[in-house]
Amino acid sequence: MIPTIGRIVHYRLSEQDAAQINKRRADATSHMPEHRENSNGVVIHIGNSVWPGDVYALVITRTWGGTVVNGQVLLDGSDTLWVASVTEGEGPRNWFWPPRV
Repeated sequence: MIPTIGRIVHYRLSEQDAAQINKRRADATSHMPEHRENSNGVVIHIGNSVWPGDVYALVITRTWGGTVVNGQVLLDGSDTLWVASVTEGEGPRNWFWPPRV
């Protein structure tokens, strides 16, 4: 199958992805009183901790021919992770087709 815009596939987080997500969520939590006091529409990154190797849904937003895609990883929280130029595979920072059940 060829990936196309709008398709939902699975994405496996890398160590760098997990560190980035957990850091911005920790930063948001540590500044929560300021966010509440200065409510101005800023998106607050809140959600469960993530780990390298965790798998989440990825909505493909752009294809680069073959199996290279950009997209939004739908996290378990109020935020997403944008990934660019990821390839199909089974390792970290790869996308793959959901298994049939």
